[in-house]
Amino acid sequence: MLAVERAVLRGQDWAAASVPIAEQIAARLAGVITLDLVKSGQRLLEADISEVLHVSRAPVREALRILERDRLVEFQARRGAIVTAPDENELRDIFRVRSVLYITMLEQVARENPSELEALLTEYVPRLAKAADESVDAYAVESFQLNFATISLCNNRLLVDILHSISLRTFRYVRLGLVAAPQSMRASLKVWRALQKAAVKRDSELLLGLAASRLDEARDAAVSAIAARSAGGRSTRASKTPLAKGKAVPAQ
Repeated sequence: MLAVERAVLRGQDWAAASVPIAEQIAARLAGVITLDLVKSGQRLLEADISEVLHVSRAPVREALRILERDRLVEFQARRGAIVTAPDENELRDIFRVRSVLYITMLEQVARENPSELEALLTEYVPRLAKAADESVDAYAVESFQLNFATISLCNNRLLVDILHSISLRTFRYVRLGLVAAPQSMRASLKVWRALQKAAVKRDSELLLGLAASRLDEARDAAVSAIAARSAGGRSTRASKTPLAKGKAVPAQ
């Protein structure tokens, strides 16, 4: 979960005064939502969160508004903040936009920073392989970090900001697909290895083709997972939000 939080905060230290407390809380909550540690339909109560994290309710309220912007929670009359359910229409919209922007970003990175891209993939592919041996969640988080780092290599800051802004929603759906079909993790790892080889060879056409295929496969797996969830009617019973793991958000 902390890996997701650090990526959301773009590598900033949790203790750094420059990171607003509300953003730290939002990152913590985003981690537990995207990793499915709190379920769709569950209420996120300001009082409970502020008590667990030892902060006042004001930054918690602001954090929930950040998550509303990211469509991880929604506010309902007389119920407050509710964790949103994965939605197929949103999924397709996100992946349609992300695919176009991601391929545009990768094309620019391959052209302008090929050595950095090669080094990044060379570093991360062994980490992906190790994570695949551990668990689906470990693999999902590692691939999330790799995508986040790849995006950060791009010199087009507008592209970077947009792709980062939808990264959490994308991660939620990618993880959902991997959990529903764990065997797809090995196929995903195989594509990442092929991407690394294409980067070493400076074969941009192959690189972009493989990336497009990977995005399509992740989308299709998530669509299937949502369909299976709907058919299975998964329970959304409330439980305590597991926020206390990891470093505490500093009190104010």
